[in-house]
This record gives sequence, C-alpha cells and structure tokens, in this order.
Amino acid sequence: MTLTIFLHLLWHTVLGYVFYYPLFMSSLWIVGAIFFYFKNERPYSKYSIPPLRANESWPGVSILIPCYNEGENAVETISYALNIDYPEFEVIAINDGSKDNTLEILLDLAKTNPKLKVVNLAENQGKALGLQAGALLAKYEYLIGIDGDALIDKHCAYWMVKHFIRYPEVAAVTGNPRIRNRTTLLGKIQVGEFSSIVGMIKRAQRSFGRIFTVSGVITGFRKAAVHEVGYWSPDMLTEDIDITWKLQRNGWDVRFEPRALVWILMPETLKGLWKQRLRWAMGGVQVMLKNFKVLFMPKQTHLWGLMVELILSTLWAYSMVLVFLVWFISLLVPVAYLMPQQSPILPDDSSAILIGACLVQFGVSKWLDGHYDQGLGKNYFWMVWYPFAFWLLNLFTAVTALPKVLFGTKGRARWVSPDRGAHQQIKKG
Repeated sequence: MTLTIFLHLLWHTVLGYVFYYPLFMSSLWIVGAIFFYFKNERPYSKYSIPPLRANESWPGVSILIPCYNEGENAVETISYALNIDYPEFEVIAINDGSKDNTLEILLDLAKTNPKLKVVNLAENQGKALGLQAGALLAKYEYLIGIDGDALIDKHCAYWMVKHFIRYPEVAAVTGNPRIRNRTTLLGKIQVGEFSSIVGMIKRAQRSFGRIFTVSGVITGFRKAAVHEVGYWSPDMLTEDIDITWKLQRNGWDVRFEPRALVWILMPETLKGLWKQRLRWAMGGVQVMLKNFKVLFMPKQTHLWGLMVELILSTLWAYSMVLVFLVWFISLLVPVAYLMPQQSPILPDDSSAILIGACLVQFGVSKWLDGHYDQGLGKNYFWMVWYPFAFWLLNLFTAVTALPKVLFGTKGRARWVSPDRGAHQQIKKG
C-alpha cells in the first residue's frame, strides 16, 4: 500500500512537471519579451538606422561568409552583402573545401567587386575554422558572420555596430533571422516558431540577464573578444552556442538586436528538419556538459539561470518520454490507478490549455516581430500544430542527443549540406 501511494504521488509529480514547466516558461518568455520591447525596441521605432550620439562615428566592418557547396546561393548572398547601406565595409567569403562550383563563382564575383575577398580552404575544415580564417584576415575590428545562403538586410550593420561603439563590454550581438521559404506546412510553422520561440526567448533572456546562444546565421562580433577566448571551437557541433558561453564566461556581454535582420532558408522535409534539430540538440548537450561546472563557481552566477533552464528542459524531455512509456505499458498491464486512460498525445483539458498558451505566445510574438516581418498573421492558424509537430520533434531529438554525445565518436565538426526547402521571395521590411 505504501509503495502504491509513493508511485501514485511520483506519477502525478511527473505529470505536473510535464504540464506546468512549459506553461511557466511560456509566461516567463512573454513577460520578458514585452519588457524588452518597451525598453529596447520602441524608443527606436521611428528610425531606419540608429542615430549617432556626439563624438560617435561608424567604424568599418568585415562581413564573414563561410561557404560549403553554396553554388546555388552564393551569387544572391554575396550580392546582398556587397549592397548593404554602410559607409565602410569589406566582404570575406571563405570557401571551405566545397565540392561544387562555389569557388569558381566566388572568384568570378571578386573580379568585379573590390570589396570582396575570397579565402580558399583546400579541404573541408568546418564552419568554426572557416570563421577563424576570415577573422584573422579581416582588416576591421567588428565582424558580422552570416551563412552562405542568407540575405542580409541593408541596414543590419548599423544596428549591430551601435552596440559595439556605445558599450565596450559587448562582445557579440545576435541578429533576428527571418524565414524566406513559407510554402509548405513545415515552413509556415517555422515562421511562427522563429518569432514565438527563437525571437521571444532571446528577448526574454536578455531582459533577465544572459543569452543562451547567438544565431549562427547572423551575429556580430568584437574581434578582440573572440581572440581573447580562442575563437570558435572546431570540435563543437554548434559553434554559435559554444562561442556564446565562452564569451560570457570570460565576462563579456552578449546582446540581441531585433532590427539586425537576415533572411534565411530552412528545411522543409522531415528528414532535413530532424537532422538540423538533432544537431542543435547535440550541440546544446555538448555545451551543457562542457559548462556544467559553472554551477559550482561563485564568479559565474550570471550563467546559473541559463544552465538550470538547460538542465530542466532536458529533464522535461525525459519526463515526457516516461509519460509515453507508462501510458503504453498501461495498455498492456492493468495500472489504471497509476495512469489515466487518456493518451498523452490526444487532446484533453490540459493539452488545450498548452495549445492556448502557445497561440497567445505566437500572438504576442506576431505583434513584436510584425514591425520587421510582414505577413506573420497569415501563419497564425498553422501555429496550432506546433505543439503536436515540433514539440514531439524537439522532444525526441533532445532525448536522442544526450546518449549520442555521451557515447558517440568525438572529433572535428565538419560541414554537411543541409536541406534548405523551396526557395521563395517574400516582401521584406
């Protein structure tokens, strides 16, 4: 009888955690994001570029574009970078051992564009070393890294550099990636996800202290800070998460700039999406294991919140797996006193509440990012599928990532050509 009571309490504790943790985090993100907007975005709402203060001037910037098999995207990406509205800049394209015609395209573009430099790495070294090669050759102190298929907004550099020239403690400024391909269900859901999850979390984290990760597809860096921490780590699957923690552990500040826009392509197949999210999850686990010791360092208290959140999120994923497992066992073994008959994946009162919270979260994010990205409202309906599709995807990638990192082969993280979906031009601004 005592064991039965214990199991009953334990089970309902797990159910409560599975339900209340995402609800609590959603509420926290919404409050933090709204606070960030009124403090950091609304005061600049009437400006297309940030106004300079007395004794300020715009320093030069180096745009770094690592490329691996970007033959289809190189011309468009480089053209956007070369046509930004900024007084002084250079573009450094790094061909990282591409197997297609990327190098030929880059060299051809360089013939007619004096601002473009091309770096050729004979063998695939990975994005981390590609960025390092570009940084070492850059002639300016401020770097902006974008992916080889990304289209940078013409005013992006202004909004990033603003933080560097006014705040000497700022080492990195992460931008606001917006999705270009919106033709399929997966694409439409990801449009909402990047606002209601990615953009909102960065706003909230910045309001409450520190940012978990910069966006690898668009981030500005202070070269001196990157040099101080040893540049990007070539053995980390997600060099963007790792560099964020390295900088913040060394006392540098990392910021989020929602007006620093870049337009990106995302996977629109289940296989491509799984590979991408698994890599993200594995990178998060790598960073968690590498930096777990900050919880025992009094001088790293500023990172405790991020680490606790990362641990709790991993625990939530395994708690959800336990719920699924017990429910499945209940179909075979009579344990009705322990497990309700309702399936954890079919709608009930609690799932309806979570779906409602998800829609509220997307509604707030639409209001926030709608200032920069037209047409977000068209994707509102599709966000009702987010808890079913992407929660399950992120759940299983999180559960898969931990054993793969713990027991998998370690080595240099090299490029793999991603699924980029169906290209589509959208109206920007």
